[in-house]
Amino acid sequence: MRVVSVNISERKGTVKRAVPELGIDESGIAGDAHAGAWHRQVSILSREIVAEFENETGRRIAPGEFAENITVEGIDLRSVCLMDRFIAGELELEVTQIGKACHGADCAIFREVGKCVMPKEGIFCRVLSGGTLKAGDSISHKPVPLLIRVLTMSDRASAGKYKDRSGPRILELLGLFLRERRWRAEFETGILPDDAERLRKALEQARDSGVHAVFTTGGTGVGPRDVTPDVVTALADKTIPGIMDHIRLKFGKDKPNALLSRSVAAVMGETLVYALPGGIKAVEEYVPEILSTLEHLLFTVKGLDTH
Repeated sequence: MRVVSVNISERKGTVKRAVPELGIDESGIAGDAHAGAWHRQVSILSREIVAEFENETGRRIAPGEFAENITVEGIDLRSVCLMDRFIAGELELEVTQIGKACHGADCAIFREVGKCVMPKEGIFCRVLSGGTLKAGDSISHKPVPLLIRVLTMSDRASAGKYKDRSGPRILELLGLFLRERRWRAEFETGILPDDAERLRKALEQARDSGVHAVFTTGGTGVGPRDVTPDVVTALADKTIPGIMDHIRLKFGKDKPNALLSRSVAAVMGETLVYALPGGIKAVEEYVPEILSTLEHLLFTVKGLDTH
């Protein structure tokens, strides 16, 4: 992949102009209006996507006219996912957003042809390590998967007495959501007995190996073998009570037994942990509610405020 042009503008919402070189540090691009302590310090667009737009509209587009900082060629940016990296020498950028709200009538191209590419195709990054970049430089794309582990807690399932269905259903729901949101995910699964020590070791290993999120299912009741919430809470650096409280209240209106669940959400280091009840129905109630805040939490634990 090659850099076609590097571009800056002193004011937001304006066309960027090509410059000989970008100086980039952890605050963003020197001299560019989008520099600062936020998640959209650097924007990237491919020449291939711009060419598609030109063919569709008959409008010639100059580098930087869509307000992108870096124009590249030789990559399908539609294959890029959140948290992926772009690397050029010492420079390393992390993808934090794909697409953005259009300026609409304030955008000259939109006023002319009634459409723009940045709302769907723009890639936005934060700077992980600084460097310089100029036209003609090589820049590489490094895919970074979101690591998710799903653990079913069940004495009977671990003994092979019945087939686990709740763990696979969590995988299905997560996979559909993450694909639609442009996350690249890798999943691991496991089935454990309701054993506090084995769960503790599994969670510690997930935290220490950089797993981004762990979903457990089962063991959240009040029976003598229901230990999942106790283990999660003991390992947590922070708990997130609002998520599970909301779910219990929402479904407990019609099914009072739902209020008896001890489901918990927590953070261990930079690993999110969600302890869900067992069973397909509970998974189908819990997972969509959790997904409404999952992306925000993933970025928040990495020190990013994407508001």
